Amino acid sequence: MSLKSVLVIAVLGTTLLIAGGSRAQQTNPLDAVPDKMPFDVAYGAPISLDRADAVLAAAVAESKKRDWKLVCAVVDSGANLVSFKRMDGAQLASISIAEHKARTAAKFRRETKVFEGGIQGGFQYLATLDDVIASRGGIPLVEGGKVIGAIGCSGGTGSQDEVVAKAGAAVVK
Repeated sequence: MSLKSVLVIAVLGTTLLIAGGSRAQQTNPLDAVPDKMPFDVAYGAPISLDRADAVLAAAVAESKKRDWKLVCAVVDSGANLVSFKRMDGAQLASISIAEHKARTAAKFRRETKVFEGGIQGGFQYLATLDDVIASRGGIPLVEGGKVIGAIGCSGGTGSQDEVVAKAGAAVVK
């Protein structure tokens, strides 16, 4: 074995020992026990069709203003589709993705961006949760402290989807 090979093996071994040792000293953030439940928002009466259409009108207006071709869906508090818009020229794959984002936001009572951030932060177990999509653009619709539905948008980048979904969600107060 050459001197170069021995040095590479020594450096790799030292790196693994250091990494393994520092990992043993770290605490798992999932071991923390919060005093209150996160995202503890009650479910409310389902959003009406008229309100869902108003949410979508605001989302589509924001999307048109920016010349983005998106698909937007609104579900009720039970995660059932209430209303849907596919803009001309929006990619077909975004139909199911927009619905999925809305369903995830309603079922889990949080923005889908939370799941995206969690997976990027190393919490891969989030991908094993049933019916989750870990991509921003899904936002719960909360009125009077209760989830009445959610909006999901897809077709642009995640940040574009999120901007449009937030514009729609702003209609509900």
